[in-house]
Amino acid sequence: MSNVDLSIGGRSFMVACAAGEEAHIAGLGRMIDAKLAAMGDVTGQSESRVLLFAALLLADELHDLRLKVQSPPSGDDASVLGALDRLAERLEKLALDLEDEGEAA
Repeated sequence: MSNVDLSIGGRSFMVACAAGEEAHIAGLGRMIDAKLAAMGDVTGQSESRVLLFAALLLADELHDLRLKVQSPPSGDDASVLGALDRLAERLEKLALDLEDEGEAA
């Protein structure tokens, strides 16, 4: 086990992680810190509330990315996929024709 010291919102947090994961955890901490900085002035809000909002914003970004990955292909992607399907059909037909020729010989 290793420990990583994260600086988030001007405060330090010590986080335990698996050996070799230190850089990854530090990067995640920087993402959270950047999200907090982008939120602007949050004076008067409790630390837990501010961290909750940052977590919600990051979760929303993750949600949008997941939807993007799961969405059907765009027009350009669809035309490429169509062309690949047609090519695959032609290759299958050629393979069958070659098999038929081989059996006839």
